[in-house]
Amino acid sequence: MIEHVRQLAEPMAGGEKPRERWRIGTEHEKLVYARDDFHAPTYDEPGGIRDLLLALGEFGWEPIEEGGKVIAMGGSDGTVSLEPAGQLELSGAPLENLHQTCAETGRHLQQVKTIGERTNTGFLSLGMWPDKRRDELPVMPKGRYDIMLRHMPRVGSLGLDMMLRTCTIQVNLDYASEADMVRKFRVGLALQPLATALFANSPFTEGKPNGYLSYRSHIWSDTDPHRTGMLPFVFEDGFGYERYVDYMLDVPMYFVFREGRYIDAAGQSFRDFLAGKLPALPGEKPRMSDWTDHLSTAFPEVRLKSFLEMRGADGGPWNRICALPALWVGLLYDQTALDAAWDMVRHWDMAGREALRNAVPKLGLDAPLPENAKGGGGRLRDIAGEVLAIARAGLTARGRLNAAGDNETAYLAPLEEIAASGKVPAERLLDKFHGEWGGDITRVYEESF
Repeated sequence: MIEHVRQLAEPMAGGEKPRERWRIGTEHEKLVYARDDFHAPTYDEPGGIRDLLLALGEFGWEPIEEGGKVIAMGGSDGTVSLEPAGQLELSGAPLENLHQTCAETGRHLQQVKTIGERTNTGFLSLGMWPDKRRDELPVMPKGRYDIMLRHMPRVGSLGLDMMLRTCTIQVNLDYASEADMVRKFRVGLALQPLATALFANSPFTEGKPNGYLSYRSHIWSDTDPHRTGMLPFVFEDGFGYERYVDYMLDVPMYFVFREGRYIDAAGQSFRDFLAGKLPALPGEKPRMSDWTDHLSTAFPEVRLKSFLEMRGADGGPWNRICALPALWVGLLYDQTALDAAWDMVRHWDMAGREALRNAVPKLGLDAPLPENAKGGGGRLRDIAGEVLAIARAGLTARGRLNAAGDNETAYLAPLEEIAASGKVPAERLLDKFHGEWGGDITRVYEESF
């Protein structure tokens, strides 16, 4: 039972770890489709999402149920779970180095590919469904999704798109202390727009170009203003665990989980819960598990729980799944690299950071930098190479080698190629759409993982 507000900082403080215990947790989602007609499979249909999950049992995964329905599979490589419209996600295990991360990713993709060939199911590595309307997509049987689907239209026009139509890659990283968390949080927020640009991969909506390079990122701008965004307070003097707790207490609740079911508390206040005045559970005070659940219902560009989550990237193929943790591990897990990255962005003002984040979904690497950036403005593409060089130096300094004696820098190669060419993944897809595909969006299904 939570009795005092000061207890609410315990999960964040409890996440502190010495450098030798820092780990890398990578999450990635993919769109699932039936190869014969490209429809999104329902949960129950033969060869549908339930069958895909259960088929993973042949590789040693074990079912996880909610309300008598399998909603995930657990194993040594983490958890494979379903997202609201059947997007399949691997939440990977906490691993020591990027070689392990990429091997884990490769195992997972090979497993689902093997199952997909048997069930005539394909997987699409994009940031958003390129052709599906909301009403063409199924809804998975998970209690929290029912609550969120009802609540989303009350607070934004694009929240249902976020739930039903998008896919992302994320990486979860550790910190040594509150001060270390603060520095990493600030660098992560300031440079999140660069990750969004490098991974931009959602230029189509309902079969046509949508005018964006990362429509997935744009969707977050009108999902729910109470739980999204660039969090200006992170850059204020005195920021730390307690200030993040204050923020989370102002984020409206979604639910309370009790005895295997989700109780709808959408829009209600965790502050009222602390006082025993939550309308959904009158007279009851929260457990620490309720607070842990609540921490997972905010969706800023970087999120703090007992680790930091980098949340700006569109879904993509195998090599970019490996590249996202390479970028952030290189920047944040070596002190010299972290200091260099902070020196690059520390003079940016909040208005400039916000403007950059808002411009990136449409403009990608052409988004304008804050006017007070080093060198006086310019475009995001002007710093992409320098940031990647810092990340490369950070990975080199880590010195984590595989059996062949290679360090982790090779995983940055896809991003270095994008930065050198100046063309983000979405622009390459648009070139194909207007060129060799002849405007036929079904050709996008050739772009598998």
